[in-house]
Amino acid sequence: LYVLNKIDAITIEELDILDRIPHYVPISAKDEWNLDDLLDKMWEYLDLLRIYTKPKGQIPDYNAPIILPAKRNTVEDFCLRIHKSLAQSFKQAIVWGTSVKHNPQKVGKDHKRCPN
Repeated sequence: LYVLNKIDAITIEELDILDRIPHYVPISAKDEWNLDDLLDKMWEYLDLLRIYTKPKGQIPDYNAPIILPAKRNTVEDFCLRIHKSLAQSFKQAIVWGTSVKHNPQKVGKDHKRCPN
């Protein structure tokens, strides 16, 4: 991933030429332009998943997600990321999102989270 800084100092025509470069993100650190796109590209290229937890009876905690590699996307992998004893005593999880047919749905250890 190529990060091209100082796009505030070039013309639109020069930016169009740079647009032909594969795997790049133009930014301006000084003016804080396009930093959100940089962050999105970094998540895409690192192939990571954000898993948000929700304590029973409370709203989801969107400030502190559990980060997992996309290849390790089962509920068991999630449990092991927190602590191995959690995976051993695990019975079921309640999941919301695109990886389940009904929202919410009870799932087992082998349930895989959709990467999108």
